[in-house]
Amino acid sequence: MQKAELLAPAGNLEKLKIALAYGADAVYGGTSTFSLRIRSGKEFDIESYAKGIEYAHSLGKKVYTTINSFPFNSQLKLYENHIAKMSELNPDALIVSSPGVVKMARRIAPHIPIHLSTQANVMNVLDAEVYFDMGVERIIVAREISLKDCEAIKKVLPALELEIFVHGSMCFAYSGRCLVSALQTGRVPNRGSCANDCRFPYDIYAHNRETNTTFRLDEEPDIGTYIMNAKDMNMASHVDEILASGVIDSLKIEGRTKSPYYAGVVTKAYRHAIDDFYAGDFVEERYQKELHTTQNRGFSDAYLVSKPFERNNTQSHNFTIQDGTHQVAALVSEDGLTWKCKDKTCVGDKIEIVLPVGVTLNEMENDECKIEEKDGLFFITFKKIVSTKGKEFECIHSGDLNDIILPIKLPSYTILRRGIAEAKAKKGLA
Repeated sequence: MQKAELLAPAGNLEKLKIALAYGADAVYGGTSTFSLRIRSGKEFDIESYAKGIEYAHSLGKKVYTTINSFPFNSQLKLYENHIAKMSELNPDALIVSSPGVVKMARRIAPHIPIHLSTQANVMNVLDAEVYFDMGVERIIVAREISLKDCEAIKKVLPALELEIFVHGSMCFAYSGRCLVSALQTGRVPNRGSCANDCRFPYDIYAHNRETNTTFRLDEEPDIGTYIMNAKDMNMASHVDEILASGVIDSLKIEGRTKSPYYAGVVTKAYRHAIDDFYAGDFVEERYQKELHTTQNRGFSDAYLVSKPFERNNTQSHNFTIQDGTHQVAALVSEDGLTWKCKDKTCVGDKIEIVLPVGVTLNEMENDECKIEEKDGLFFITFKKIVSTKGKEFECIHSGDLNDIILPIKLPSYTILRRGIAEAKAKKGLA
């Protein structure tokens, strides 16, 4: 059985490098031009994106370029220019959404594989065959599809690669054909500028036309009014079932606009889940424990293993987002010599160390810090907090831009974190 690929989001150059350090086989992203994540794409310009591709290739990893919005006639020439420009950077695939753009990309960049976006809503063999005949090498299937349907497609088209989403935010419209944001704010989801209106709380009213009377409908006790707020997808507990099917070529994590912590921890959790499956040591609790450290809207396993009419728990009505079990305290620099504060940290604090994939530490102690291991986890206690400019702190707060010297060198992009209750207590919050 060929090992499935782990595909992680790359919202900018730093997050690209973090995702690769924490176990991704490939990453996806792009500049803001014609991408369905305009805000994320603005963090990449042509130069930094080219550096990202070069960096990934130096590690033997892949980069897939997103050009997955839907063009108007007035944009066709701009699309051609953009595809030509992206093809010069030699990414490992172009992710596109419409048949016309598939044809355009094949003409302009015949040397670059085409991956069909989930926005194309492929759910059956007939549609998959049409795109395969057009030259598409991989289809990112609709989020509504079932694993059995994937098996049916693969049986007819064994050479066609299938990619599925396994984790991350879910659009209320699932595969994304939503106009709520466009109607309310003029920001068009299908062109990459969604305002996430489905995440807001709403009041519901009933209006009597004859009397011109309007009544506000009260919400049920303990049921909130975030009526369109989809829970986040979390398929970690089903990775063994997905991989055992033998029909899925790539497992994809959503989240180009998420934090560096999310990019690292979620990628690492799925890296371990995939590797453990092939090693015959799959234990879902390991991965769920890590995934629950991240902020989320509640988790759902969506529809890959359950039919839509069998589910009534895919919406989170009480909140738009909630804290995970942990808070990021610091992010270590790429060279491993300094760190930047992400949460109030003081001399004497004992903070957990989250390491990239494939590296470990030894216990040690010197005049500036102590590193110890407990139950397989590593912790660091700072005895001094000193910036690269020589300023010494008793405590340093989130948002402080000083680079803080590490007492010992740590692996690139190591994450430091603490429990959420401790983090809130340090800030005087309940």
